[in-house]
Amino acid sequence: MSVKLINDRLLRALRRQPVDMTPVWIMRQAGRYLPEYRATRKQAGDFMTLCKTPELACKVTLQPLQRFNLDAAILFSDILTIPDAMGLGLRVVENQGPQFAHPVQSREDIQKLSAPDIDTDLRYVMDAVRLIKRELGNKAPLIGFAGSPWTIATYMIEGGSSKQFSRAKGMLYEQPALAHRLLEVLSQSIIDYLNGQIEAGVDVVMIFDSWGGILSHDAYKEFSLSYMEQIVDGLDTGDGENNVPVILFTKGGGLWVEAMAKSGCDALGVDWTVDIGAVRKRLGGRVALQGNLDTAVLYSDPMMIRKEVAKVLASYGEGSGHVFNLGHGIHPDIDPDNVAALVDAVHELSEPFHSGG
Repeated sequence: MSVKLINDRLLRALRRQPVDMTPVWIMRQAGRYLPEYRATRKQAGDFMTLCKTPELACKVTLQPLQRFNLDAAILFSDILTIPDAMGLGLRVVENQGPQFAHPVQSREDIQKLSAPDIDTDLRYVMDAVRLIKRELGNKAPLIGFAGSPWTIATYMIEGGSSKQFSRAKGMLYEQPALAHRLLEVLSQSIIDYLNGQIEAGVDVVMIFDSWGGILSHDAYKEFSLSYMEQIVDGLDTGDGENNVPVILFTKGGGLWVEAMAKSGCDALGVDWTVDIGAVRKRLGGRVALQGNLDTAVLYSDPMMIRKEVAKVLASYGEGSGHVFNLGHGIHPDIDPDNVAALVDAVHELSEPFHSGG
């Protein structure tokens, strides 16, 4: 990047370069567990207005860094901005989640879909990135993101959140060609979207495959991983010291880390169902690893949090290539004081695992 960051610990860890301590950020770190976020959302009126107003998206992106000693900011947005820009009528209902007025459930629905124009339909996201970078300055890196094609497709087909994913999974087996058509359109849309974020200034990009873990072994590789590989291949990440690292995260993806590591990504996020040290050994240091404290640990107390943080750090072991995070997003009823205890514990307890930085 043209501006040298004061805190580049995250970027160095993702590139498996020496660091002085393990960097930490938290998935959904800008969210409902923070009272200042709740106040800003109330000001916006609803979730999508908050997402689509760059000044407010910037404000909530930076709130966690003003409260905690985090090593990165992550763009405040949503994984469903792409289907919303496709005209599916997204609304996010409090305590219920996302709902689409126009789900895609027929051949005709899918055939008429096309990739949204990044510079018009999703300009508000790029404007938010530019504003956040300006306000963040050189303090820390900014992470951009998108949902995976499969994960976004599940919401589009189901019309919202689901427990069984019967329509989405049913399409894979009953109409696989149609499913592939949808995933192809989404993949190209995500490539354009993430490249737009990179051009606007993000320092890292992450692909959230929240629902890849619900698929069978073969279906995961065909309908989820293969499209994430296409996305990684299509990103303009640069090279050398100025490259934009790419993180892949499949919740419940511990069975497939070897295949995921071959995608060309720089790092893999892993959830709490796997031992991060065992994953490190399986991969032989081919990529950096991110994770993987159980989010529920944050319901305990600072002493227990320190104990569990120490376990994760010890499991990963000495050396760089580890970004500390939760195994998934933080819950809205977590006490912010426990987040502070987590961040401080990671920095303090990780120093002995690094010989220099």
